[in-house]
Amino acid sequence: MNSDQMLKDILLSTKTVASVGVSSNMEKESYWIVSYLKEQGYRVIPVNPTADEILGQKSYPDLESIPDQVDVVQVFRRSEDVLPVVDSAIKIGAKVVWMQEGIINVEAARKAREAGLQVVMDACMRATHRRLIGAKPITI
Repeated sequence: MNSDQMLKDILLSTKTVASVGVSSNMEKESYWIVSYLKEQGYRVIPVNPTADEILGQKSYPDLESIPDQVDVVQVFRRSEDVLPVVDSAIKIGAKVVWMQEGIINVEAARKAREAGLQVVMDACMRATHRRLIGAKPITI
């Protein structure tokens, strides 16, 4: 279980979030979660092999293709598909693996922790941000 202080520390120290499995479809929840994070000032890097661009950001086919440092790897994949994402997160030197609400993979979490990464499972990054930090007002 993650403490609120740990979650808040992650959210406050994070600058770049790679969102694995984010959809380019505005109907999907992942699209709106990533959109919210972008509005809050995070640099969001979409990782989706079927999209060239999502939310105005270049989309990459996999984590290893991202040329920049990633703080958090946010996972929007089925629980059984998380282990290869964790392997990639370890390879690129990410600090945190954040599995969205409903995504639980104990083996992947153990592997990430053993490699020195922090792990959040089964928690929405947007809802956690709103609860612990609060949304910045949007200026138009």
